[in-house]
Amino acid sequence: MDWAFIIEKIVLISAVLAVSLLIAMYETYGERKVAAWIQDRRGPNRAGPFGILQPLADGGKLFFKEEIIPTNSNRFLFVLGPSIAMFTACLTSAVIPWGDVLTIAGREVSLQVADVNIGLLWILMVIGLGVYGVMIGGWASNNKFSLLSACRGASQVISYELPMGLSLIALFMISGSLSLKDIVEQQREGVWYVLLQPLGFLIFLICAFAECNRTPFDLPEAENELNGGFHLEYSSMKLGFYLFAEYINMFMSSVLMATLYWGGYSFPYMDSLGLSPNMVTILGILALFLKTFVFIFIFMWVRWTVPRFRYDQLMKLGWHVLIPLALLNMLVTGAVILYRQG
Repeated sequence: MDWAFIIEKIVLISAVLAVSLLIAMYETYGERKVAAWIQDRRGPNRAGPFGILQPLADGGKLFFKEEIIPTNSNRFLFVLGPSIAMFTACLTSAVIPWGDVLTIAGREVSLQVADVNIGLLWILMVIGLGVYGVMIGGWASNNKFSLLSACRGASQVISYELPMGLSLIALFMISGSLSLKDIVEQQREGVWYVLLQPLGFLIFLICAFAECNRTPFDLPEAENELNGGFHLEYSSMKLGFYLFAEYINMFMSSVLMATLYWGGYSFPYMDSLGLSPNMVTILGILALFLKTFVFIFIFMWVRWTVPRFRYDQLMKLGWHVLIPLALLNMLVTGAVILYRQG
């Protein structure tokens, strides 16, 4: 048994989870600061310098709040819902290549938890599982507003999974591989796929907003219509799990868009800088996170500038606009590939 391999994977998994939780925690701080900047106010500024300790204060508040489980709820499913939401939010990270290879003590360490040849299918599977956390939590609460919100959330995820999957099919046709590592390496050697698939990227970006329940697609959490949505009856860390899962999903979606369409850990002239392989790998990790933070800012920017859709507009956009565009993009991609091969 290769204990060194097992240890390096355990360390990598722990590091990815720790970074994901840390970024999700400070996304709440970043979002409040971005909102304050857009609305011309200061935002959090009392907990530590520039309010930098505000996420710790918020987390402590949730942790020490009273745990309430409604009397008429399904107790097991009520606890299971936020657990599924949090678990599935972290699963996407397993197939994302966070960087190239690091050489440590003469051993090459891959910065990817699992380099499987069906990475894109894994991502679609995890996205499909995520809706169960919303649906189970809303149904188990035994509250009509929570149930209505859960139905909205399930319909929304199912509707926007289709154009997202179709946009990824066009990407697969270009790359010829479902492995995220192969997709990044091909962009490293050629051009970033956003230049070859601009429409596919736009469709994926819109669907990512819908899958993460972010404005203008935050219908499952519409406070002015559903009193808070599917987590209306939740408190303490169960509510914290739902909120954390949303921000982890936002982080993972941003990493995924950077990986699939914007070159991942690759950056211009990375192989001609004359630096050591380990330094190039570290710069690649920084490049991936820079691209990711740009997308996270876009998520926050849109939230405070675009109003929420009506539900009929949400469904119409998914079924009448995005799916036909994704099919058209797939057909055009196939036609171009056949023309070049001929």
